[in-house]
Amino acid sequence: MKNVYAVVLAGGKGERFWPLSRSSQPKQLLRLTSERSMIQETVERILPIIPYENIIVVTGEGIGEKIKKQIPEIPDKNILFEPFGKNTCIAVGYAAAYIYDIDPDAVMITLSCDHLIRPAEKLNRALEAAIKVATTGDYLITIGIVPTRAETSYGYIQVADIFNTVDGIDIYRVNTFKEKPSRVLAQEYYYDRRHLWNSGIFIWTVKAILKAMGMYAPGINSHLDEYRKYLGSADEKQRKKELYEKVENISIDCAILERADNVLTIKSDFIWDDVGSWLALQRFKEKDKHNNVAVGRALLTDTFETTVVNDEEDGIITTFGVSDLIIVRTNGIVMVAHKTRASEIKDLVKRISENEDLKEYL
Repeated sequence: MKNVYAVVLAGGKGERFWPLSRSSQPKQLLRLTSERSMIQETVERILPIIPYENIIVVTGEGIGEKIKKQIPEIPDKNILFEPFGKNTCIAVGYAAAYIYDIDPDAVMITLSCDHLIRPAEKLNRALEAAIKVATTGDYLITIGIVPTRAETSYGYIQVADIFNTVDGIDIYRVNTFKEKPSRVLAQEYYYDRRHLWNSGIFIWTVKAILKAMGMYAPGINSHLDEYRKYLGSADEKQRKKELYEKVENISIDCAILERADNVLTIKSDFIWDDVGSWLALQRFKEKDKHNNVAVGRALLTDTFETTVVNDEEDGIITTFGVSDLIIVRTNGIVMVAHKTRASEIKDLVKRISENEDLKEYL
């Protein structure tokens, strides 16, 4: 069996979880789904199949020390710093180049650090099956999730015929990827049973993904090839900055997976949530009889379908006669938003960033 490395993408800002998620303490470092942070949960769930020394974290320089503190078992050399965020294609390419330099025959698993997945055993079974297939050819393998609702905020994978069955797990060819659908289309996808949620979990050999970048993202690949010449040199940091300045801002899905003809998917039925905004809390936190979620000290009266998060030890949040709100109190900030605007909180963050007097709250 070839060596297997897990790459955890941990560079996002988590702006939809503002004000709890801040530039110095973004979503991946927060305890949103359990008593462990999101990145701690991500690492712990794969430890049965991937040892610490083969886990690589791609993140921003500003939170590197905090990640090391949360997961001290990961070697320092395995924490890769991006000079700034430029979407997932270059993040994956950067990690693949690093792994190829030390182990060109390796298999690479790519994971996001902001997912809720339960039980971990089902994920690991799917990953082990995918690893076996990845070692047999230049396959780009994804994990698809059987939808449990008509969801408009996720991308979808349309499955074709079965490619293989490994250890009782069916692996399908992929027909096409679909962008986030309208409500009507999401209902169709939910009922036709031919569409899966795109989980953002990928498995391939480093040779396969670098080859795919050469075919489908030649611009990014050429800049990456130039950067690879300086790995381990005194000029590497400067060359990496130049790499990120030059490459296109594009996701790995759009750049490669939507264009490639060697993509496979595993149909999985474990609990999965991308924990993308405050709305996610109502899917996995305990709710009262009026479908309210309350975290921290709060008193909700004649209140319905509302999420309240009080991150302060002193004081209380009270509500009376309201519905469909998100209320968050933390570190000198109180945010109140209507649930229908939850996805636009990042736009609010942008407006705050444009005001010099308010930047301390980012």
